[in-house]
Amino acid sequence: MTTLHESTSFDAIIGGGSVSGLFAAREMASKGMKVLVLEEDHEIGTPEHCGGVVSQKGLEALGIIPRIKTFDNEIRQAIIKTKNNSIEVNAVNQKVIVIDRRSFDKEIAFQAQSHGAEINTNSLIVGIAYEDNWFKVKIKGGTIYKSKYFVDARGVGTLVNKGLRNIIPSGQYEVYAPWIEKDTIEVIFDAERYPGFFAWIIPTGEGKGKIGVAGKSINPNFLLESFLKTRGRPYSIIRKIYAPIWIAGYVRPFYNGKNVRVGDAAGQTKPTTAGGIYTGGMGGIYAGRAIALSLSEGEETSYLSHYEQKWLSKFGKEFDRLLFLRRILERLDNKSFDKIFSEISTKTLDVISDTADFDFHSFSLRQFLDTRTTLNLLSAIMGNEYRKIIKDLSKI
Repeated sequence: MTTLHESTSFDAIIGGGSVSGLFAAREMASKGMKVLVLEEDHEIGTPEHCGGVVSQKGLEALGIIPRIKTFDNEIRQAIIKTKNNSIEVNAVNQKVIVIDRRSFDKEIAFQAQSHGAEINTNSLIVGIAYEDNWFKVKIKGGTIYKSKYFVDARGVGTLVNKGLRNIIPSGQYEVYAPWIEKDTIEVIFDAERYPGFFAWIIPTGEGKGKIGVAGKSINPNFLLESFLKTRGRPYSIIRKIYAPIWIAGYVRPFYNGKNVRVGDAAGQTKPTTAGGIYTGGMGGIYAGRAIALSLSEGEETSYLSHYEQKWLSKFGKEFDRLLFLRRILERLDNKSFDKIFSEISTKTLDVISDTADFDFHSFSLRQFLDTRTTLNLLSAIMGNEYRKIIKDLSKI
């Protein structure tokens, strides 16, 4: 049976209780808007398929102070490996932390609710129609809600439904093992096993962490089991999560009429790492503020352009650089990775350790490539694209 909630119409409905969706809800509710969040899962913050790595500076920009419940761990160094080489980068100056995404998302939900937003879980959206200047959003079970604006924060699934490519499989296990170092992130490049991406270990404490893999056309379960075997027992797998990730950068336009996309649904995840807590979170904040302004000005949709303009002004150039660096990453084989890593000097590592910005890491990645041997290697690999490589590298 279908039930239309005429008496509970909203200024805005957010599809998806993700980081970006909840930040949008917080911003709109704080401006006095009547807001409803519809989350398909039974609990905010699940499934926890994100690595949860973010800078303290990024959290502050999002208006979040890490609490004991949301703070898992502090990262002091990163070990980056290829088949036959490895480097260590001091991460102390970057002030990188690992957060508990389940608790973190609930903290944002609490902020949104405190400002008046309504949040419903176990509410899968099965249909959206726009009629007579109202969105009619139908959830599983037949209930229909009405709103003036709709915010799509339903993640990568939105891009899949649009038929877009550049989505790759990933898997992440929560693991207890004595060989997980509390303050050290590991990144492993292996073009044969993880083509176009990498494997990772993100510690959440002493002897526990998140171990994941991603890559084009891979079997995440097989590769994760294989990876764990190479590390050796003892270890225990506490949780398994599989999810597609988007690696092709932002997808414009961010809005169409009063239908606004944020976070993963707008491609606001880094093309190199697929991280999006900060970039997607700011997308939600900018969108929420723009929608509130639009509503206050008689639902004038031109104000929604403020959202796209602000996000692109802050992240657009960085994402363009990261997309360029991704093109290089996808062309490297294991021999090339080894060669590049063997050419990285102690001085370069010191520069990266002292000046790196976790939230804008294209400069650090450029340092890895800025050697004569590496540039000659890229010339051999990429042929006619080489001149453009030199030109683009000079802009980073």
